[in-house]
Amino acid sequence: MYAAFPPSGPAGAGGWSPHTSDRYQWLEVDLAQRTTITAVATQGRYGSSDWLSSYLLMFSDTGHNWKQYRQEDSIGSFPGNSNADSVVQYKLQQPAIARFLRLIPLDWNPSGRIGLRLETYGCPYTSDVVSLDGGSSGLVYRLSPVPRRASREAISLKFKTLRNSGTLLHADGEGALGLSLELERGKLLLKLNSGRISSSEPRLLASLGSLLDDQHWHHVAVERRSSHLNLTVDKHTERVQMPAEFSHWDIHSQKPEVSKRNFHGCLENLLFNELNLIDLAKHKDHHVTVGNVTFSCAESLSVAVTFPGPQSFLQLPGAAGASSSEGVSVGFQFRTWNKAGLLLTFELPQEGGVVWLYLSEARLRLQIHKAGRALLELTRGSALNDGQWHAVELNSRRGHVTIAVDEEGGGVAHASHSVTTGNHLFFGGKKDSQECKNPFNIFQGCMRLLSVDNQPVDLMKVQQRLLGNYSHLQIDMCGIIDRCSPSRCEHGGRCSQSWTGFHCNCSESGYSGATCHSSVYQQSCEAYKHNGNTSGHFYIDVDGSGPIKPQLVYCNMTEENTWMVIQHNNTELTRVRPSPGVNQHSVQFDYSTEEEQLLAAISQSEHCEQELSYHCKKSQGSPFSWWLGGPGPGLVQTYWGGAHPGSQQCVCGLQGDCVDPQHYCNCDADRMDWAEDSGLLTHEESLPVRSLVLGDIQRPGSEAAYRVGPLRCHGDENFWNAAFFDKETSYLHFPTFHGELSADISFLFKTTASSGVFLENLGIKDFIRIELSSSTRVLFSFDVGNGPLEVRVDSSVPLNDNRWHRVRAERNVKEASLRLDELPVATQEAPADGHFHLQLNSQLFIEVSASFKSETSVSYTFKENPYELSRNSSSLPSSIYSDMTLRGENVTLSFRTNQSPALLLYVSSYYREYLALLINKHDVLEVRYKLDGSRKAEVLRSRVKSLANGQLHTVTIRRLTDSVSVQVMSSLHPVLSSGQEPFAVQCYLNFLILPSPESDDLDPDVARLASLGFTGCLSVVHFNSISPLKAALLHPDTSPVIITGPLVQSSCGSSASVNPYAAENTHHQSGRRGGGCFRLGLVLLDKPSRSHSKLIKY
Repeated sequence: MYAAFPPSGPAGAGGWSPHTSDRYQWLEVDLAQRTTITAVATQGRYGSSDWLSSYLLMFSDTGHNWKQYRQEDSIGSFPGNSNADSVVQYKLQQPAIARFLRLIPLDWNPSGRIGLRLETYGCPYTSDVVSLDGGSSGLVYRLSPVPRRASREAISLKFKTLRNSGTLLHADGEGALGLSLELERGKLLLKLNSGRISSSEPRLLASLGSLLDDQHWHHVAVERRSSHLNLTVDKHTERVQMPAEFSHWDIHSQKPEVSKRNFHGCLENLLFNELNLIDLAKHKDHHVTVGNVTFSCAESLSVAVTFPGPQSFLQLPGAAGASSSEGVSVGFQFRTWNKAGLLLTFELPQEGGVVWLYLSEARLRLQIHKAGRALLELTRGSALNDGQWHAVELNSRRGHVTIAVDEEGGGVAHASHSVTTGNHLFFGGKKDSQECKNPFNIFQGCMRLLSVDNQPVDLMKVQQRLLGNYSHLQIDMCGIIDRCSPSRCEHGGRCSQSWTGFHCNCSESGYSGATCHSSVYQQSCEAYKHNGNTSGHFYIDVDGSGPIKPQLVYCNMTEENTWMVIQHNNTELTRVRPSPGVNQHSVQFDYSTEEEQLLAAISQSEHCEQELSYHCKKSQGSPFSWWLGGPGPGLVQTYWGGAHPGSQQCVCGLQGDCVDPQHYCNCDADRMDWAEDSGLLTHEESLPVRSLVLGDIQRPGSEAAYRVGPLRCHGDENFWNAAFFDKETSYLHFPTFHGELSADISFLFKTTASSGVFLENLGIKDFIRIELSSSTRVLFSFDVGNGPLEVRVDSSVPLNDNRWHRVRAERNVKEASLRLDELPVATQEAPADGHFHLQLNSQLFIEVSASFKSETSVSYTFKENPYELSRNSSSLPSSIYSDMTLRGENVTLSFRTNQSPALLLYVSSYYREYLALLINKHDVLEVRYKLDGSRKAEVLRSRVKSLANGQLHTVTIRRLTDSVSVQVMSSLHPVLSSGQEPFAVQCYLNFLILPSPESDDLDPDVARLASLGFTGCLSVVHFNSISPLKAALLHPDTSPVIITGPLVQSSCGSSASVNPYAAENTHHQSGRRGGGCFRLGLVLLDKPSRSHSKLIKY
């Protein structure tokens, strides 16, 4: 534990509180050495109203060039405290390795000041480092003797550099082949070389990473497994199939070598098959040749400044003294993703004009304005919004002004005009005034290496307010992020970006949506016919938003069945005549679609067939002829059209009408007259026909002909497979819905009910749900950690008209969308810097809810008491009845009530330990834990109030040993217990009770509350893996439950119900039970996909 402020008590009094509470303050911690930092914990200042409610974390190896820690590569801020005493700890998703930590306050108690006690957690980090100067320095490692080839080889390292190009590593292989890792424009390229002397261009195998010239450590690994390579850069991995000519290539047959060319920076922990090459070099191992290296990381100081938003600017004093009257010289470097933005402006004191240096259409422009008109305009450079560092020089001397962009290739523009600076130079923006407003877009990006009058600007003095002025800047860091690496655009969509977001160009991809996720094509000919199309050529996308590309097929809709027709290169009747010296005729059939598309189309169809005809004259078939069919190159098949696989027969052999009864095929009779064996191949395992081999064609007079028709399939197993919900206890369960970054759901429904949940999937915090919230509204709601979001579509006509309606929902990192029938799409934009991973862990299901009256209760028995079990060995044989000591539990339930106080749930053990969930008389949720018979119950109260308001609320309780968290809706309230040693529920859980007015096991205080009964709705009740309410409603006779009083299944668990008794009222009016489940045709539109973007379509 490092930099620890004691959490409470007199010894921990005080804390950090700066004199001024603003966002320019920070607390910096020096851990004395590089450390693997795994968690941070914050607490307010002792005995005060001072605490932070949100903050940023920065890390650095040197105390300069800070890097902001981001969760999920997006979330920048951390939630803080809600009071001065509680401790809030966050475990970092990815540990940070650094010596220095800096915490920057964002928000604090509005009634107090910035106040903080801080703890960081981690352990020392050790490494071997080498510094390369880009010239003669390098390491060469030679293997001697050459080891045997292994099935797995690996090279890994870390590097940091300020230069965007250079060769990191080169490894020689067999036959002068080589593998190299090269930095190029801040990206890491994996290349195959055909030899050092060869003039042929290296072959690019993979490109990963971006902005790798940021002087921060980046992890690289190259792993060879059999015939493919895995390239990893930081957290992203790409698999590369080795080209066929390099399939036997041996990465270690000669020597991995760190190149002596170009790379300038530091390497760390260079490992070859777990062998530490830098350590060998330190110890002068004879396998390692060392050239002019140092075993430490020498870093040059380069201070950057980030302009994040519209209020950002940097003000510096203009050139002073005589030089200011002679002209101006200003230089700087910048990097940005934006095409436009103001870089520099200053007034001309003598002429009374203004100089504007800005980006427009990604080009550098200089304008001199006076009295509202442009006196001079110069333009230079192009594509300057590529995220690379670009150097700019503005010079004016003796009536001549020039602007230059980059030394190599950027070019120089010049004109005759005199330019001098005023008192101030403004970089990135300026404060608008009535006299001078910024007519250009704001600059969002980074700058460094600023100079005025050929003198470097000390940005650290600027940060200390000793030089110039600034607003809303991040000094000593460059906060640029590449949102297109890796690209979130799917299916080949082209990614472009600005400083705050990215855009996907889906044109020509065959997909649509914010991330090119959804196919613009139907999945089958059946679907096109359902949409009213007629016969013709159509693109079909057999797996929808999955990885398989669309394919062009012909859809024949003139027959009773809708046929999908896939052509190949020869469907005509083809004659074969004898050729001298040729004993066999072989023909290959190439289909118009790719292999993966072809097999998916076959597997999704209800029936497929292909005509195979063999015409013969004095040409025997079996055993001289055969065909190959099925996946890949196909397997040898010796049966013919109309027969069964493995039968070695033709259709005439099955029907007993061959021209020669002694044979099973007509062509086997070897007659001088033409004969024919024709029929349909219908066994999908043998389709399609890949090739055909015809023998016995070399004899004089022998002739043969063949015809292999196109592949024809009809039916779509994913289209008309409906589920009918004819009673209230009907439900469907599916595997957990996997769609962390993008997912789509589509289905058809028809119903006469006015509301109900179509489907729902829950996680610990996240969820996804689609429901009919009223007779005219479909609602798509979800939470990925940013709080619940909703997308809704309203229909002008009722949806409970017992007609089919189509729902299509999509959620990706940019937005969520919902389409109902042909109505306009409704969208909800995702937060630009929010959580974007959807993490679910339960089954996907249509949930059940129940209405409770004051006399209703449900008791679920986990296990009888141990003494009774010892006398009765015939207890229910379920794993949940085994002895168990729970060190934690996850409890989830949703409720709706107008009653307070009210008991919602009670869990007790044989030893009278218990957990109670209740609403107190102040309409506040309470969780009471009593896990130690010698102590009073721990009481945790939520900050969320007015819970007895008739609205639907969801509660999640998680306990791990002595740490408990309570979540109401999406507000997480971590609470740490009073410092006890970790404790556990003592061995036996006895009952879980949904509200009951009487029970011998109830704690007396809770019993008084339970005596009031409970009137309302409970749904989605889970205790770890157990669903007691569902057991009571769906399996009351086979589950260990006891039901007291009326328990009515209801739709009250749907967020559509504003009245907890609406379902019960419907029951009395219609004479039918409940309304929670209804007649619903749920159409499964796709099978499980191999893509992570969509597991299954519903």
